[in-house]
Amino acid sequence: MTVTPVYRVSSTSRGGGRDGEVVSETGRIDLTLAPPTEMGGKGDGSNPEELFSAGWAACFMGALRNVAKKQGATVPEGSEVKVTVGIGKDDTDDGFGLTADIDVYLPGLETSQANELALAGHGFCPYSKATRGNVVSTVTSRV
Repeated sequence: MTVTPVYRVSSTSRGGGRDGEVVSETGRIDLTLAPPTEMGGKGDGSNPEELFSAGWAACFMGALRNVAKKQGATVPEGSEVKVTVGIGKDDTDDGFGLTADIDVYLPGLETSQANELALAGHGFCPYSKATRGNVVSTVTSRV
């Protein structure tokens, strides 16, 4: 696959990674990072999984709107995409791995159409493509 970027942005991490700070080159993201309490931290900052879930959710909503438009459909007002990212021990190399649960809420649609749009969005979303085969993910839709 060849990708020709139309936009690029970078962010810089300083400190201890999960216990430090991250700043985007635009300055719009300037966050203190801290491990969550579930991982032995104080939980008083953001963390990579939180940032990843936010980016994936926004990207997925854009993908959903794109595929709906191509199908001649519309994403209903009040629709939501919630991406829950989990991190835990990986059973292959004693490291860590990620999981993602993608919940697509499409009020007012028929269940079959909502399922079709959610799966099409997952097929089109760049975050979903980038993680396919590497992050255990599920996609569910509800109306």
